[in-house]
Amino acid sequence: MTDDATPDRLPLDQGLFGRLRHDAGVAWERYVRHPFVLGLGDGSLKQPAFQHYLKQDYLFLIHFARAYALAGYKSSTLADLRAASASVSAIVDIEMPLHVKYCAEWGLSEARMQVEPEDLETMAYTRFVLERGLAGDRLDLDVALIPCVVGYAEVVERLLADPATTQQGNPYAAWIEAYASPEYRALASGAIANLDRLFASRGSEARYPELLATFVAATRLEEAFWEMGWRHR
Repeated sequence: MTDDATPDRLPLDQGLFGRLRHDAGVAWERYVRHPFVLGLGDGSLKQPAFQHYLKQDYLFLIHFARAYALAGYKSSTLADLRAASASVSAIVDIEMPLHVKYCAEWGLSEARMQVEPEDLETMAYTRFVLERGLAGDRLDLDVALIPCVVGYAEVVERLLADPATTQQGNPYAAWIEAYASPEYRALASGAIANLDRLFASRGSEARYPELLATFVAATRLEEAFWEMGWRHR
């Protein structure tokens, strides 16, 4: 992919997210530079690995929608409630139908994905996010969610800047383009800004170590999700 296709950079070093990302250190780098990701970029990832990832991602999205529904319950303002409701609708009514359509191109029907058993990595990650929301407040939940939301945007930003990434003849080009879209980048940037707003109203320096522990755990679970697909290559 050429440089003129590279979008403007995300505000990855700003605010609470930037601090968490920096302090996560090697855990974050292992996540956004996993061999699964690099294989998507140069097209070398074995297709069975990607197909397994797609099936598990379908199940993951269902629980992600549940997490945003929980975010609505944890909201204390109408603005937060509306934002959570919009996120649930975006996943259930927009992202999941698009995912199902995309999976069909890979020979995966929705009926098949609905009966796919959850891998342990899928269960561990989704239940961790829900547990953090149940045990904590809206800030705890958003910190658990943001490695996925922003991490995918950073993954494709790095791929677009990597000379090894190719578009022509790459079976994963459409996946890369989806997460490089202006709409998804706006979602990621909004999540970064929203985290700062939540920290300003609900956070304090005393909470930071626990928030960092949540962020690192979610990041490691993201890496494990890539690894889950990678081992099916």
